[in-house]
Amino acid sequence: MEDTLIFVDDGFFRLVKRYFQEKTKKKLKFLQTFRNISKKENLNLKHLFIYMAPPFQSREPTNDERDRKKRYDNIKKMLDKKKWITVREGRCQKIFDDNGNPLFNQKGVDAWIVADLCLFKEQFPNVKTVILISSDSDFAPIIKLIKEKSNISVILYTYYENKRNSFFYRSNHLLKVCSRWVKLNEDYFEDSKEDIKVKEKK
Repeated sequence: MEDTLIFVDDGFFRLVKRYFQEKTKKKLKFLQTFRNISKKENLNLKHLFIYMAPPFQSREPTNDERDRKKRYDNIKKMLDKKKWITVREGRCQKIFDDNGNPLFNQKGVDAWIVADLCLFKEQFPNVKTVILISSDSDFAPIIKLIKEKSNISVILYTYYENKRNSFFYRSNHLLKVCSRWVKLNEDYFEDSKEDIKVKEKK
């Protein structure tokens, strides 16, 4: 069975996972999801790259900020113990909109993803297919370059909704530049099943 690597934009992935949890009213899996994806693709998950950012902390953190940071640290500690997982950390930036409402943005995460997509062949020279879990069209140029220069197949796992003002944005440019794309559904987040219903486009 051919090896693969999975690159996970954790901010996007957790939004999708939370959406399906609210929809199904069930607590869904985290790491099992990536095993399910690999199984569906008939690939062996050689290594998992997760890109995340710790929650914002004020100079004098609130109780809520401390609780969020504690949960984050526990998750990261669990992931760091697994040799088949690499965690890359960005940072969380707090800004305010025109009405003074706080907004939180991850910074530095995309740069890590691009760097690893460029350099993974040094550590995994035999890998010919990689999987990206994201919806960010900023990755389109590097995906196009990888396909052209390295003859690597890039499979995108993403989620979008065909609703006006939907939170989940659909980037046709990103969909087109990948070798193939798959729309996530709640089955991927559950215990492994023989048949996972999938909406796939070439």
